[in-house]
Amino acid sequence: MSDAKRATVYFEPEIHRALRLKAAASDRSISDMVNDAVKLTLAEDAEDLEAFEARKREPNLDFEKFVKALRRRGKL
Repeated sequence: MSDAKRATVYFEPEIHRALRLKAAASDRSISDMVNDAVKLTLAEDAEDLEAFEARKREPNLDFEKFVKALRRRGKL
């Protein structure tokens, strides 16, 4: 990580203690664990954005009309 950027992050004391304990148990640094967690979160966001993009052309269903149709058909 020679091109890594430095940032200051403040953790609640209990979270920081848990991170220190997990880092020691897994022989990893807190920085590595935080980087991995952030990458995972960003990857999940990217997946969500792709799903939104894929579904944006789907027709919108009007909830009220849908419920009324269910009632007319005796489903509610």
